[in-house]
Amino acid sequence: MRIAYVCADPGVPVFGSKGCSVHVQEVLACLLKANVEVTLFARNLDGSQPEALKRARVVCIPALPKMKDVGARELEAHASNAEILSLLQEYGPFDMVYERYSLWSYAAMQFARREEIPGLLEVNAPLIEEQIQYRTLVNLEIAQATARSVFQAASVLLAVSSGVRDYLATLPGTAGKVHVVPNGVDIVRFHPSTVPALPCDRCTTIGFLGGLKPWHGVELLVQAFVGLSGQVRDLRLLIVGEGPQRQLLQDMAAAHPECNIVLTGNVAPAMVPSYLASMDIGVAPYPNLEGFYFSPLKVYEYMAMGLPVVASNIGDMHSILDDSVSGLLTPPGDVDALQSALYRLVCQPMLRESMGLAARRQVSERHTWMATTQRILQIAEWSVIRAKVAI
Repeated sequence: MRIAYVCADPGVPVFGSKGCSVHVQEVLACLLKANVEVTLFARNLDGSQPEALKRARVVCIPALPKMKDVGARELEAHASNAEILSLLQEYGPFDMVYERYSLWSYAAMQFARREEIPGLLEVNAPLIEEQIQYRTLVNLEIAQATARSVFQAASVLLAVSSGVRDYLATLPGTAGKVHVVPNGVDIVRFHPSTVPALPCDRCTTIGFLGGLKPWHGVELLVQAFVGLSGQVRDLRLLIVGEGPQRQLLQDMAAAHPECNIVLTGNVAPAMVPSYLASMDIGVAPYPNLEGFYFSPLKVYEYMAMGLPVVASNIGDMHSILDDSVSGLLTPPGDVDALQSALYRLVCQPMLRESMGLAARRQVSERHTWMATTQRILQIAEWSVIRAKVAI
């Protein structure tokens, strides 16, 4: 099978270390392991091509011109669909097109429809709403028209969560095409036997991995940890990641010098398992967000490392974690409940161990990247059968 994998989003460095980068790399690696011939079309190739992806043919979508005018840059991104279409024609034919949905791209799904091959569109977020809330969007009507065009042209829409599924269900042209396919984890790379990056220092380490952004609630974790440190000795809070809240978190740590709070900043992707191995508990402390649509990689990675997880009970978290079996779920944004859950695990090492074992077992059975990729290929086959029946 020959697959064109398209990622036209300049904000997704396909060979980088961001969560979106990990998703691209893991799906590509599993496709290659399944003996699929992959051609990757990507706009942002920052970083070196991982060894696991060396067999993929890589085609660079031309970079957008640098300009301060946001609206003009949006129009350039929209106009680049002609280049994407030309590249697909040049490097084809293909048996399937798989695209990571981006704000201005529609050419890949229209190419698939014209060639009468499956067009699978992976949707990770309601991008228009996200762009309006967190960034800047000038050409709203063009973005909406692009979304309508690409959703209608796709044979299949792959939603990473039920929140994304519910969002897609409100749009025209999506009925009967949406499948929920959550993120996954590489259980070989993320393994409990990994050597820790940091010494244990005879302390219990509570950890967070991810971008330091407002919607991740890391400041809530710091508040809970400060309270917990007044109850229990020999604790460490390990925050692994970088982002716009770094200074806020540093200031919070400086205000409580009696607390052992470590912020690592960015770490190399190869070192992430080692930092997770330095933790005894993994935390996903999301605030009470309306329309939560994430499929958090960090939770799958905590579980694969055999860590008990304390997470906000929001979105699909209840279907990832079995409460009181592989972790503890707390009301989102509730610092007192978060502190209580952490206290329970800190004080009960045997409970931590049993939950960690259950977490590893559950993620191995339900959420590996290979299982995710096999599910994607099965859905592609289903779309072909569905199309033949319709004819």
